[in-house]
Amino acid sequence: MGQTEHTAPPAEETAPPGIQAIILAGGSGTRLWPLSRTLLPKQLLAINGEKTLLQNTLARTLSVFPARATWVVTNEEHVFEVRSQLRRVDQELEGNVLAEPVGKNTLPAVLFALGRILDGVAPHARRDIVVGVFPSDHMVGDVPAWRECVERGAALARKGFLVTFGARADTPETGYGYIRRGAALCDGAFAVDGFTEKPDLEMARAMVADGTYLWNTGMFLFRTDIFLAAVEKHAPAHFAWWRARREKPLLRGYGGIPELSVDYGLLERMKRLAVIVAAFDWDDLGNWAAVYRLGVKDHNGCVLQGDVLALDCHDSLLVSRGGKLAVTGIRDMIVVQTRDATLVCPMSRQQGVKDVVAALAAEGSPLVEAHVTVRRPWGSYTVLEEGPGYKIKRIEVLPGARLSLQMHHHRSEHWVVIAGTAEVQIGERSILLAENQSVDIPKTTAHRLSNPGKVLVEIIEIQSGPYLAEDDIVRYDDVYGRRVGVGADPGSAGAANGPERG
Repeated sequence: MGQTEHTAPPAEETAPPGIQAIILAGGSGTRLWPLSRTLLPKQLLAINGEKTLLQNTLARTLSVFPARATWVVTNEEHVFEVRSQLRRVDQELEGNVLAEPVGKNTLPAVLFALGRILDGVAPHARRDIVVGVFPSDHMVGDVPAWRECVERGAALARKGFLVTFGARADTPETGYGYIRRGAALCDGAFAVDGFTEKPDLEMARAMVADGTYLWNTGMFLFRTDIFLAAVEKHAPAHFAWWRARREKPLLRGYGGIPELSVDYGLLERMKRLAVIVAAFDWDDLGNWAAVYRLGVKDHNGCVLQGDVLALDCHDSLLVSRGGKLAVTGIRDMIVVQTRDATLVCPMSRQQGVKDVVAALAAEGSPLVEAHVTVRRPWGSYTVLEEGPGYKIKRIEVLPGARLSLQMHHHRSEHWVVIAGTAEVQIGERSILLAENQSVDIPKTTAHRLSNPGKVLVEIIEIQSGPYLAEDDIVRYDDVYGRRVGVGADPGSAGAANGPERG
């Protein structure tokens, strides 16, 4: 398996006409908890290196597909962070972010993007457009080899195949899907004989020993006319939505279609399928064992990330994204520490992380949703302390940014500026506050926090009241286009039990 991603030059001048890319970035993975949370899933994290998985995926995709023809599908909770990360890769990408109103799995997400790609394209011209679909949270170790496979796949797609990519299955992974290759079609490409989704260990061992099974990488290419014909035949409810998508509000129409993956909805039912054997190293980073496998080991076989002191530790993954992590005398263990949570489990039990997350969710724990610091389009907030009837936060507002105009029924707030100059609207009046100045925001009073200057504004916010839940908010106006209304902006300057979601 490769440990790093190698970049290749952009494909603006060399990509063939009629080629488009869809990157799926709407997941809320839990198997890398506590680092991955609902509002900051693994594709938005830097797992192995300085760039996030999404940024690596974008850089790789731009080696084949033009930026103007690269689309990223995410959801409303992640859209601002996705746009921020895209800007750091290529500013032209920022306008190609599509936000689903609700997650519906991969088939609706692909159709959602196809609506934009094919807008204004006559039906007879759809056969001229080839689309590649790529997950945003996987690792690829050899981009030139990946590019060569994608280019071969695009050539097969133009001939009417729906083309998948299979990585060589060298270990019995029970968390992966498998593709069985059939008769050879051309160099490195085969017909597909079938799919097996997440087998048990005994079956996985048998498939690896068989030698004809490949791991399903979740990447595929198709000609748009072939894909839409398959949707019409095998997923008629989804095709009906796609055909009538402009006739009703997005949320109501999209929210009414069933959740369905491309694999279950189409691939397992189609006949003209091809699989290209991946000539590149691939891993979906689906669990902490994968992060350990791909990481750089020390002389004791340990992977250390962050501020870690390891004494007499062997063959373990030790990660700190909080304070000092000191560990002694362990072997074959996973220890992951963030500022508000710590995971400890044997390497052999890493699949049980999802059970930990499920148990926390059943308790109503906010640890499933967000870290103590949550990034928003206007900046970020960090929960410093909370207890019955109060919560304390540090809020950072970017230069030129402003929060929504809002009101709370049950809580009052006290703001103290600790850096920069803040503009505060309270009812009909506005005031400027410099460092060490403060203001009270009574409950039921419309208010807004803005940064009119060129340096970061930081404030300490103290919430107090009998009810501090996130749904105690009425948003009147928002410059970022987020929803207005009662409960529309849980948290804004001060979320109570959960993060701001808009």
